[in-house]
Amino acid sequence: MHAELSRIADLFERGRLDEAAGEASRLRAQQPQACEPARLHGVALLALGRIDDAIAALSEARRLDPRSIETLCNLGSAWLAADDAKAACEALDAAIAIAPGHPAALNGLGNARHALGDAEGAHAAYAAAVRAAPSYLGAWINLAGVELALGRLPEAERIARSVATQTGHPEARLLLGRSLAALGRRDEARSVFAEAEHAVPGDARFPYQLGVLADEDKDHAGAAAAHARAHALAPDMGEALAQLVFVKRQLCDWRGLETLSTRLRRAVAAEVTGVSPFGFLAEPADGTEQLRCARTAATAIRVTRPAFTHTPRGVDEPVRLGFVSNGFSNHPTGLLTVALFEQLRALGTDVQLFATAAGDGKAIERRLRAAATGWHVLHGLSPRTMAERIHAAAVDVLFDLRGWGGGHVAEVFAQRPAPVQVNWLAYPGTSGAPWIDYVVADRIVLPPEARDTFSEAVACLPRCFQPSDPTRGIADPPPREACGLPAEGTVFSCFNNSYKLDPRSVERMLRVLLLVPGSVLWLLQGPSGSEANLREAARTRGIDPARLVFMPKLAHDDYLARFRHADLFLDTATYNAHTTASDALWAGCPVLTTPGATFASRVAASLLHHLGLPELVVADDEAYVTLAAHLGRDRDARIALRERLAGRRAASGLFDMQAFARDLFALTTTVARRHREGLAPAPIDAA
Repeated sequence: MHAELSRIADLFERGRLDEAAGEASRLRAQQPQACEPARLHGVALLALGRIDDAIAALSEARRLDPRSIETLCNLGSAWLAADDAKAACEALDAAIAIAPGHPAALNGLGNARHALGDAEGAHAAYAAAVRAAPSYLGAWINLAGVELALGRLPEAERIARSVATQTGHPEARLLLGRSLAALGRRDEARSVFAEAEHAVPGDARFPYQLGVLADEDKDHAGAAAAHARAHALAPDMGEALAQLVFVKRQLCDWRGLETLSTRLRRAVAAEVTGVSPFGFLAEPADGTEQLRCARTAATAIRVTRPAFTHTPRGVDEPVRLGFVSNGFSNHPTGLLTVALFEQLRALGTDVQLFATAAGDGKAIERRLRAAATGWHVLHGLSPRTMAERIHAAAVDVLFDLRGWGGGHVAEVFAQRPAPVQVNWLAYPGTSGAPWIDYVVADRIVLPPEARDTFSEAVACLPRCFQPSDPTRGIADPPPREACGLPAEGTVFSCFNNSYKLDPRSVERMLRVLLLVPGSVLWLLQGPSGSEANLREAARTRGIDPARLVFMPKLAHDDYLARFRHADLFLDTATYNAHTTASDALWAGCPVLTTPGATFASRVAASLLHHLGLPELVVADDEAYVTLAAHLGRDRDARIALRERLAGRRAASGLFDMQAFARDLFALTTTVARRHREGLAPAPIDAA
């Protein structure tokens, strides 16, 4: 049998896996009681991607020789490939029980524990592996990776630098750059990635990481170039494709965008990992596609569950609410919620606020701190520590005011730090996550026919789902000329972020300009390059590019004041104005919108419906252009509309935060009561 085993090993070395599998299968038939043929057959099958068959062969090898360390290690690898980390741990624990210092078994156990989300356990296994075999390169790289995951950045850098210096290994270079970036040493990280891109020109991860750094530095053109290089090297790399598409949208660079967007949607359909659900909201995709994207992202998050237990409470005990956000400062989330939290506190509600970003100390943050029963700073903490802090606060219902917006918040909620967890406000789509029980919505933004595209049970308020701050005053703006506007003529505005300005939305805005002589389109200044691209789009349609006016980003009060000069806000189609639409209406500027089929495309319609201005919610682009042009040409109609808006603002409940607080508290009380009664999440309609 020795000669046959040697031949199989030779076939492995030469990459002839099908032949190796065939030879091993024949040898198994000849030697049915021998472990090694079954083991090699399983290894060959695993290399061929036939995972179930590999597990069967390796399990038989284990039965034949329960003390074979190689078999147990191979079986652990197979179970990991089958996405069963618990079974992998069992096999590898068995190997270590037989040979406590076996380096490969310890390294494999670290991989299995890491897959379970047990980073500390993985660290212990990897550390034991390198103690047992100080030259074990793979274990050192894994140890650096888990140090980074645990937030032990100096140690991650030290190990990665040592391995990279000695070996030049791509994984070590990657971990070194990521560690430096996390330490805030961005120039050093950039140098590491640039050198690695040159040294390993076929590895798309290095230009991708350069793109991430450029994007964070607001160098959008540099980010687009880097992500394009990464995508060219690895067309199936979801992260690079998704970021390339999103950065091109930010730049309003539509060259080749339709092809890239189609490619991205196909990647989502194929459940390619790495596509950000937040960025995907800007694509012309339907709710089913958004759900698939979010579910794929949620599946990629691994945690040890159940991570926490929750003390049962009586059905009628007071309900403690928790809210997690990176925006509890002068940020859209803080601006929208501060008055609501003040009213919740006035009702005697226990409100715990968990801030995941550094504060700014400004007025909004001071008001939020004053409104909160408990204020918790989570900035800079690992996901596990964040979850522990939240769990210690013992909230009954925990609201995610970040969603798929980054900052490791999804990893925090995946650990279930609260018994009931809710998606609300900040992420206008489904979480797709099994750890989110409810989404707070209303009947307009999430109508019954769209609810099967959400993984959560829908909890409907009897009002618009979006709060606001009615305590804000609207100052007088500078003269039109000081804002870059002409002294006369209709001013159409759209102060949305540039990634929302898709070709369809801009095309209909430009059609309006063509139909209203002397009018201008007032836009928010975007990334460098976006202004030139938008002006070029106007020029190619025969419109003087000077009719596009760009407002720089201003302090909130100054920005609100500018709406006094705007005659009509032209909403975007795929991804509406959300906070910006609320700001416009509060400042007295009418908003025109066309609702789509997704949550993100229906927010402005919800605001207008609950305000009582349904005439500004039109069915399609033709009706949009027609009504905008009519209002643009008819000054009396614009004045009448503005007066109607002012009346509805006072009479409707859209900006009544006292009533909003009562409705939200009633809804969350129902949610908490269902949980306390042992009932599963279910749709709740308070309308």
